[in-house]
Amino acid sequence: MEYSGADNLDARDESLRMVSAVPVGNEPVSDEELRPHVLEGFIGQPRLKAQLQLFLDAARKRDVAPDHILMAGPPGLGKTTLAMIVANELGVPIRVTSGPAIQHAGDLASILSSLDVGEVLFIDEIHRLPRAAEELLYIAMEDFRVDVMVGKGPGASSIPLTLPRFTVIGATTREGMLPSPLRARFGFTAHLDFYPHEELEKLIERSASVLGLPLEDQAARQLSLRSRGTPRIANRLLRRVRDWAIVHDLDSVGADDVKDALALYQIDSEGLDRLDIAVLNAIVRQFHGGPVGLNNLSAMVGEEAETVETVCEPYLVREGFLIRTPKGRLATAKAWEHLGLKPDDGTPDDVSKLF
Repeated sequence: MEYSGADNLDARDESLRMVSAVPVGNEPVSDEELRPHVLEGFIGQPRLKAQLQLFLDAARKRDVAPDHILMAGPPGLGKTTLAMIVANELGVPIRVTSGPAIQHAGDLASILSSLDVGEVLFIDEIHRLPRAAEELLYIAMEDFRVDVMVGKGPGASSIPLTLPRFTVIGATTREGMLPSPLRARFGFTAHLDFYPHEELEKLIERSASVLGLPLEDQAARQLSLRSRGTPRIANRLLRRVRDWAIVHDLDSVGADDVKDALALYQIDSEGLDRLDIAVLNAIVRQFHGGPVGLNNLSAMVGEEAETVETVCEPYLVREGFLIRTPKGRLATAKAWEHLGLKPDDGTPDDVSKLF
């Protein structure tokens, strides 16, 4: 078989086309592209944005790496996105890792010793760092050095390595689990709050534009009402609505289409899903509004107690469907009304007798 150099060139060109960054035809948009890359494009958290903008502008004018940043808040509110934005605004690389991924102090020392000047180190779930790694990070954040142990036993010695000035960005969903010495070494703490519906609407409209999904009047509003104040959930539901539009050959998505699509996934007008409704039904129908203990409740809905406590209850309590009392969980009048029922005599909202 005769070999042709032209054939090889054609194959190489085809390979280059396959890995091109330019979308081809209906090639799907990646989830990463839904994230804004500059602070101005970040929707919501206006007070935090103003604080962070001042913080970064001052660092740029001083021409030094900014102080370390701690981002705290519930999952899905944009901590990772903001970390990426900080690195992009400063024009520096970002190194990404997580607390559970660092199992030994040596793992962290290896990462720290390879950082360049001004580089950002993003540690997700920083509250889950091992104790030895935390103590190593204390010194690195404050004195910009790490002590490397060489050898074992009586002959072991410590060699200090000087590090370039860098910025640590830590993200945590449980700020209270951070030891005080570590928390004190962050120069700026950013607290992220749940989004109001108006801000979620703007975020959904932006994401829909990136996905190329036309939304009619009130469609974004209906999505925002079901997103539990969380951008990650809003974008996830938007992608499910996009699937509905593709399957049903819709040119644009209206409010009724959103309702129909999310009804298929058992997500109601308040953002409650199957498990949330099961919890409320168990308290109201089987336990007459409560109070009911967590173990009894989890057994009734067929889920682990930790799942009910950490996944369902925070949102139900925040939205006023559920009350936690010393004697157990209690359904409010809002929960009865949402299920289309009337409270029994001795309304569950009267909890004074439980204390």
